[in-house]
Amino acid sequence: MPGYAERLRMAGLRVTRPRVTVLEAVEAHPHADTETIFGSVRNALPEVSRQAVYDVLHALTRVGLIRRMQPSGLVARYESRVGDNHHHVVCRSCGVIADVDCAVGAAPCLTPSDDYGFELDEAEVIYWGLCAECSQA
Repeated sequence: MPGYAERLRMAGLRVTRPRVTVLEAVEAHPHADTETIFGSVRNALPEVSRQAVYDVLHALTRVGLIRRMQPSGLVARYESRVGDNHHHVVCRSCGVIADVDCAVGAAPCLTPSDDYGFELDEAEVIYWGLCAECSQA
């Protein structure tokens, strides 16, 4: 996989310290919320503003370098695993999130009963339940 600078250039974005640092933070903290990412970036770049981190997250999501997800009732989360149409499982109690690979085939990996003429390229599924730790509590 290309380095952060190369990925930014390939996506048509200028290479900046905030962009590289946000990519590093998202990769280091899968499914992290904005606050967690901001804290991680702020540790590396104390001068960065909250708005700058929001702007970078938006830009990276727009060009497909990161993925934004927001399970119902939770704040938005970000991940660097993109382009493979995987799904997620979320604990109803503690909110932990884990990746779930598609069960069959390639994207969209699920077939709806009716596609209404849409050309489908992705399916987003969120499984809900209790993680092992919460189910034992």
